[in-house]
Amino acid sequence: MLESQALQRRQNLKELVAEASRALATLDAERLEELALSCQALNRELPQAGTEERAELARQARDAQGDMAVFARVLEVTKANLKVMNRLRSLRADRLEYGEQLKQGWRPAEGAHGDH
Repeated sequence: MLESQALQRRQNLKELVAEASRALATLDAERLEELALSCQALNRELPQAGTEERAELARQARDAQGDMAVFARVLEVTKANLKVMNRLRSLRADRLEYGEQLKQGWRPAEGAHGDH
């Protein structure tokens, strides 16, 4: 009886994964953090789970396979986008730094032809 009550309180795994995908797609970092904490709690509780609860979680995991694959793909694409954004930020910072160095270090030539 206690196991079924725990199952009812816990969010369905498929719903959790779908919500995580939506939060990642909209870059809702706060919600992603909450969902990550929920997953950590689920993993901590799993060793103490009874047979009925484990069977239910296994069923939910099978049902959520497609959603988990979508989430994994969204996560992969997000990581790739983050790499690109970080690289662009780095290139832009390098250009700004180079431009500042040119401004500070540029001096007109002393002679008419720049060879004196």
